[in-house]
Amino acid sequence: MKKLLILLSLVLLSCDDGKRIYIADSSGNLNMVNIISDNNLWESALGEEVRLQMAQDAEGLPQQEPLYKLKHIPSKAFTDFAKKNRTFIKFSLAEENRIEFARDSFARPQLGVFIEAKNEEGLIKVFTDNQDRIFAEINNIEINEKWRRVSKSLGDDKVFKENLGISLKFPSAYRLAEQDSEDFIWLRKDIEKGSMEIFAYEVPISAVENEDPVISNIVKIRDSIGKVHVPGPRKGTYMITEEIYMPYLYKTKINGHFAYETRGTWVVKDVFMGGPFLNYAIKDEKNNRYIIVEGIVFKPTAEKRNNVFEIESIAKSVKFN
Repeated sequence: MKKLLILLSLVLLSCDDGKRIYIADSSGNLNMVNIISDNNLWESALGEEVRLQMAQDAEGLPQQEPLYKLKHIPSKAFTDFAKKNRTFIKFSLAEENRIEFARDSFARPQLGVFIEAKNEEGLIKVFTDNQDRIFAEINNIEINEKWRRVSKSLGDDKVFKENLGISLKFPSAYRLAEQDSEDFIWLRKDIEKGSMEIFAYEVPISAVENEDPVISNIVKIRDSIGKVHVPGPRKGTYMITEEIYMPYLYKTKINGHFAYETRGTWVVKDVFMGGPFLNYAIKDEKNNRYIIVEGIVFKPTAEKRNNVFEIESIAKSVKFN
């Protein structure tokens, strides 16, 4: 029976020469990256640099949480089940400096980043020179893994198609919250110690792109939406953008469409209540509008990094019908 279960967990693949091989399903928690190296490298300057960059504070969170959680595996222990982790970076000393991004080497889906150099200084240089691509590749495979998990039980996005002309992937655990407008869609999911909310609506391009800075316009838009649609626990209170620190703003693309990504903290006016938000303004030039998809997390004192990541995966599934 044990052997049968092992066989059932394997995926059958075809090689270029027509032969068939078996490759196991990958495993691992979301946003957990395995670092493979000799112990002396992990305990010296290379390990310090990797931790400094990959375990830095995630942006837009009200408390300190690492961008990625790291697990070190000594090179000699990188065998068998250790090779089935979904993401890993392997550092090795070799004759030349090089980096290779490998897909599905030992499991599927899997991203392996192999970094080689003549000495420790070279390993650090290859890593830092390619840091942006490393982060982007890891984020992409984690987003795809999140979509794979969500696809097992998708929510019905009919309301988004009918009212906003978009499709959206989200877990069935989200439910349509009470709303007073067909142009403002509000989903809610109850989580341990709190809740997660997804908002979607549209604004004209001129509301985002005008003589004022884009970040100021996005804050102005979300604050006006909060005042009208997202009330607080007491009469006269509502959601606004936290005023002490300006949110982070980036340019990105979602399914081929230009978008602004904004990360920051939301609060309730005159109430001690708040959390992180992630806002995407996705440009729809054909219809002279921006589609806004935003998520907020209310989860006092608990970690929120993976909750915000779930919002990111939902927003990045947007497609215009």
